[in-house]
Amino acid sequence: MMSCHSAPETGKQRLPEADWRTRGVLIRGPQAAPNEGESGDGRADAALVAKICWYYFREGQTQDAIAQRLKMTRKRVNRILGDARESGFVQITIADPSGQRTELEEELIRKFNLRHAIVVPVPMGGTDVRSFIGAAAARYVAECLPPSGSLGITWGGTINAAAQNLPQRSGDGTRVVLMSGGLAESAPINPYDNATMIARALGARCYYLTAPMFAETAELRDILVASEPVRSVLAMVPSLDVALLSAIDLSEQSKALEYEVISRETRASLLEAGAVGDICGHYLDSSGKPLDHPLVQRTINPPIEHVLQIRHRILAAGGEHKVPIIRAGLLAGFGQVLVTDEAAASKLLD
Repeated sequence: MMSCHSAPETGKQRLPEADWRTRGVLIRGPQAAPNEGESGDGRADAALVAKICWYYFREGQTQDAIAQRLKMTRKRVNRILGDARESGFVQITIADPSGQRTELEEELIRKFNLRHAIVVPVPMGGTDVRSFIGAAAARYVAECLPPSGSLGITWGGTINAAAQNLPQRSGDGTRVVLMSGGLAESAPINPYDNATMIARALGARCYYLTAPMFAETAELRDILVASEPVRSVLAMVPSLDVALLSAIDLSEQSKALEYEVISRETRASLLEAGAVGDICGHYLDSSGKPLDHPLVQRTINPPIEHVLQIRHRILAAGGEHKVPIIRAGLLAGFGQVLVTDEAAASKLLD
């Protein structure tokens, strides 16, 4: 039975009804304890957080009702719910009782010769689609990652959403391998932060590429890749059990531009060369062919042939602006499993 995680917007008064595979809602989180105190630094303790989450998610109480019951402000209840969702303290599983794929999923599987496809609804109210896709991808990773298995990840907002929604599991020898260099600034898409969150959720040992995402020159890139521990981490990639890959687009909506991962000048140069985006640092044209661009020569990442040797490759990306790079990634073989949204799926099938 396939399922995915989804979480409500905590600013809403009530738990919103999902319009997709809604039966069988399971909320994960510790049971409430009787203590209603606060920690010394002013943050709500685990017992109080659990109680508020139980009232809101399990009983469907409004935030106003919870605030009155616990004699606190609605603003504080809202903040605690938001913190609980972001930290992974509470997780929601929306199970599909039929276990049957939708028509869109079946068509994607046939067209791109996939092992599996998961299509989530387009969110309402301007919610970032990456939250839905990341949650669904997290659930799939949890189901397919074997005990003592190894998981490789790339970077991006979808990876961050997946990190927030991974079910907790105890350490069993699992390894998390970051397949990109890092960024100097902490942000929602920072590779190091996301890798740490995923490793913590899985109780795993984490291996970082201790180098920048882009070296200053191609020569420096080669020196860094040849050094320890970069070389040893990259050597793990071909034998990984699972890879969770995101797709980075080059549209005006690209987060790579918003967070200044690349400049507008670099974007223009990539577009002129025919690139539609990148997966794991490999820039592709519309047919899925890797491009030899100066930025690629400075990117610290595993060779494309090593990524394609990973046993179970999951491409998680959505939004209509990402359709060109999603299609290119599928044509290049990056995704044996696709997790996307209804709007992107429809465009992929055009």
